[in-house]
Amino acid sequence: MNDEQPPEPRWLTTEEQRTWRAYLHATTLLEDHLDRQLQRDAGMPHIYYGLLVQLSQAPRRTLRMTQLAKDAKITRSRLSHAIARLEKNGWVRREDCPSDKRGQNAVLTDEGYGVLERTAPGHVAAVRQAIFDRLSAEQVAQLGEIMKVMAEGLQPTDVNADLPWLR
Repeated sequence: MNDEQPPEPRWLTTEEQRTWRAYLHATTLLEDHLDRQLQRDAGMPHIYYGLLVQLSQAPRRTLRMTQLAKDAKITRSRLSHAIARLEKNGWVRREDCPSDKRGQNAVLTDEGYGVLERTAPGHVAAVRQAIFDRLSAEQVAQLGEIMKVMAEGLQPTDVNADLPWLR
């Protein structure tokens, strides 16, 4: 029997706590800001817009559903629900994957591409207003580097990692 006590938590310092809360507050406000703009301009949430963007940048505007879930960092069931809504709008269609009869592709339709073209200017203006117009060039570079370091540290490398897009 091991009588060792678990290590004490490494509590956040006052400055770390301030930074953490500011980060949470800013990211919550940013996501709300972008969702409201996209709902107003295109009747869709930010996550749907992101899916359309990913499809628009894929060869033949087509991606396997599993790859789309992985890229969006969402569960396959959440993706399936989102794609169903986008299909209902006529912006995306599903096709069987020719190389794997069990797989499906999501395809951005011409109508979906048109929605993206009409919505992108307002979206980029909202992003610019919320982030880049408020920061100096040096702060933009610092933010980019910080986000890159955070993403690299959080990206699972273990093949057995519990990843949302595999659920």
